[in-house]
Amino acid sequence: MSHTKQFCTFFIDGHLFGVEVLKVQEVIRYQEMTRVPLASRTLQGLINLRGQIVTAIDLRRRLELPPRPTHQLPMNVVVRSEEGAVSLLVDEIGDVVEMDDDVYERPPETLRGVSRELVTGVYKLKERLLLILDTEKTVTLQAAPLKGA
Repeated sequence: MSHTKQFCTFFIDGHLFGVEVLKVQEVIRYQEMTRVPLASRTLQGLINLRGQIVTAIDLRRRLELPPRPTHQLPMNVVVRSEEGAVSLLVDEIGDVVEMDDDVYERPPETLRGVSRELVTGVYKLKERLLLILDTEKTVTLQAAPLKGA
């Protein structure tokens, strides 16, 4: 007997990604951010979510994809992690989809770089692949060494 999982989907640079619905706290529009001096370039800033300070990670930078067009504001997918709530900045929100475990596959060999580490697997849809992100690995920022250190 096969099992199913639900995923919150979103688009980044034309690619369809998903995270487990159980890990999603909420999906919200663009929020003004406060920049963090000397932070990793992946960290876009901090947002105030009803009194809670939430780190916002630019998934385009995290996945080493081209920058978002300047006229396009990102959306926030707020996920729960071991560190608390973290916002993943995405281009566009998709749907919540339910996928059968029988159509789950390992990540394709064509994935390279950091995407290979962050994508746990794929589901084949009619027109495209749904790439599943490991939220814990995605929100963990590698500290870049400071110049001169």
